[in-house]
Amino acid sequence: MKWFRNPYILAGLAIGTLVGAYPASANQAKKTTEILVAELAEDESVEDVENSEPRKGARVKPARKEESDQKDEPSGTAQHESSETEAEKTSKVAPNIDLKEVAPVPESPVEDGVKEEISEPAKPEKATSFSLLGSEVRPGTSSRLAWSPNIQIAGLSQPTPVLVVNGVNQGPTLCLTGAVHGDELNGIEIVRRTMYDLNPEKVSGRVVGIPIVNLPGFQQGSRYLPDRRDLNRHFPGSPNGSLADRIAHSLFENVIRNCDMLVDIHTGSQKRTNLPQLRADMNNPDVAALTRGFDRMAVVHSSGSPGMLRTAAVEAGIRTVTMEAGESHRIQEQQIDAGVNSLTSLMEKEGMISRMFVWGDPEPVYYDSDWIRVEHGGILFSEVDLGARVSEGEVLGYVADPITNAQHPIRAISKGRIIGMAVDQVVMAGFAAYHVGTEAEVPGE
Repeated sequence: MKWFRNPYILAGLAIGTLVGAYPASANQAKKTTEILVAELAEDESVEDVENSEPRKGARVKPARKEESDQKDEPSGTAQHESSETEAEKTSKVAPNIDLKEVAPVPESPVEDGVKEEISEPAKPEKATSFSLLGSEVRPGTSSRLAWSPNIQIAGLSQPTPVLVVNGVNQGPTLCLTGAVHGDELNGIEIVRRTMYDLNPEKVSGRVVGIPIVNLPGFQQGSRYLPDRRDLNRHFPGSPNGSLADRIAHSLFENVIRNCDMLVDIHTGSQKRTNLPQLRADMNNPDVAALTRGFDRMAVVHSSGSPGMLRTAAVEAGIRTVTMEAGESHRIQEQQIDAGVNSLTSLMEKEGMISRMFVWGDPEPVYYDSDWIRVEHGGILFSEVDLGARVSEGEVLGYVADPITNAQHPIRAISKGRIIGMAVDQVVMAGFAAYHVGTEAEVPGE
């Protein structure tokens, strides 16, 4: 079927930074001589930070350059071989001739009547049909499929749309998931714009996009499932467990296991906002290599917590990262543009598309960060913006007591950049208000 192309410009912002989680305790503010990579969880969980592991072995350089890195073939590619063999038996791939392709250079005359042999460039291998969710998507086509976890009343069941682009040439399978938490809207739009901007006749490989994974939560404007569970704590799921377990199991077995690469898109939670950034297990060399394909996007090392989609996918051999951009319940153009731009650069670097892509300056990795908590209850008013660079002791905002009119300033405890912050709201003492990221000085560099 034919898709309409989306006119949005895929322009990214040079704002890649780290998004935060709550600090585990006040003792974490103390610095040590050992440089550790910050471990921050997607869902702002104190427990995730307490149980996280530091970066092992070699360190990742704070800046990433555009370079051609030799990569091993994705382990998930082998998962498609059996389905592709069956597809070849039932369907034929029509020859793909590009009339705009430049004709071969004519043979040059040589002495003694000997003709010089000219080797033609290797042609890309043609794609085969892609079997997913009981349907067969032919090469060079795009389609809308439906995934249903079969957990609702049969007569009231509402399937979740799954967008699929199967390119004309062989290549990896990239999967995009949005709204695993139903109130995170930026990810929905990032997936939509990315998918509808693809022309299957110019794609090598496959792209699978699920704009709204948690459809019940999205319809209710809620982060959680109807049983009040967090879906991103139940992967890979179980067919006999809770409602969240069953939904996670259905998605993982029917869609995710078909992926070679996965980008799970999230936003800040609980009235907090984050600068666009990636979370990735940099101890995994395949995942670390994958992060280099994202333009203008900072990376924070995070091994992930049990039950996260990212953690389960990596354990299944799928190269996976989490993208964080903006805040929940809002559509934010700058964060959406940054997300779409980085996904475009990823597909270009993986050889899935060929475009005139201009890479931006590399962004740093924030090796250390601190959450600054308020000491008094009241109404929070910020005097700095997200992304601002601050100095130690600088006033970031203040908490005003609406009864006594007392105003309590909040100061930065270190030099760095605001990579996450709470929006102005009523707060209680101990509330984590500002996340300040610091570029650590790495010995030997």
